[in-house]
Formats: sequence, C-alpha cells, structure tokens
Amino acid sequence: MAKKVVATLKKEGGKTFTKVIRMVKKGTGGYSFVEQVVPSDEADKLLSGK
Repeated sequence: MAKKVVATLKKEGGKTFTKVIRMVKKGTGGYSFVEQVVPSDEADKLLSGK
C-alpha cells in the first residue's frame, strides 16, 4: 500500500510534495517527532510556524 502512495505523489504534472519532520517538545520534558507530507510551497510556512 505504501508503494501506491509514493507512486501517486510522483505523477507527472502534479504538485511536488515534501516530507517535513519536526521535533516537538512534550509537556513531560521529552521530545517527539511529527512527520507530514505537504506541498512544497507550503513547507516553508509550516516550518516558520505561521
């Protein structure tokens, strides 16, 4: 199933996607990682926190 998702993300003429991995601090003092697949033009906005 994962191969099908990757194949659809690479269609010709479609949007370009970027995988963003962010480190988020938990309330207990530890950290966790959050992964998202977003369009490339929105990746900068996501990382800046706006």
